[in-house]
Amino acid sequence: MINIVLFGKPGAGKGTQAEFLKEKYNLTHLSTGDIFRFNIKNDTELGKLAKSYMDQGDLVPDNVTIQMLQSEVDKNPHSAGFLFDGFPRTIAQAEALDAFLSSKKQDITATIALEADDEILVQRLLERGKTSGRPDDQDEEKIRNRYQEYNEKTAPLMEYYNDQNKFYAVDGIGSIQEITQRLSKVIDNL
Repeated sequence: MINIVLFGKPGAGKGTQAEFLKEKYNLTHLSTGDIFRFNIKNDTELGKLAKSYMDQGDLVPDNVTIQMLQSEVDKNPHSAGFLFDGFPRTIAQAEALDAFLSSKKQDITATIALEADDEILVQRLLERGKTSGRPDDQDEEKIRNRYQEYNEKTAPLMEYYNDQNKFYAVDGIGSIQEITQRLSKVIDNL
C-alpha cells in the first residue's frame, strides 16, 4: 500500500496532478475540499457540524476534519493506497493522520511538494480566475495572503516529514506531462 501526501501552494497544480497519479497508481484521491463539500451538500452529521463552524466564520476543528477523512478511508478498505490532497495542513493534523493510519497498520509513504516561484503562481491563479469564477483567484492580495498562510502553517510540515525521510520536492514548473514524469520518478523509486 502506498499513501502519499501532495503539497503545494494554490495554483501549483495539485488537483491536475492528483488526477494523473490516482489513475496511474490506482490510488484513492482524498481532497479535503471535496470531502467537506460532499458532507455539507448531503447534510451528513459531520457536514452539519463542519457547517456550523464555517457559518460562524471559524476554521473547522482538526477533530472534525480527521473524522471526515477517517470515514473516507474506511469506505475504501480495498484501496491500493491514498493520495491526500489538502491534508494535513498542520503538525497536529499530521500527527493525528499518523496515529489513525498506524491504527490501520499503515503509514504515510511519502510527501511530495510541488514547488514553484510565487510570482509565477500568482500569474497562473489570476489567469485561472478569469474562467474559474472563483473570487479568491481574482484578487492578487487574497492570493498572496493564501501563500502567507501556506508558508506559516504548511511549510513546517515539510520539516516534519523530512525528519522521517519522507519528504520530496518536485519542480512544479513546466508542462503537465513533464511534472507528471517528475512525480512518477519519485513514486517509482519509493
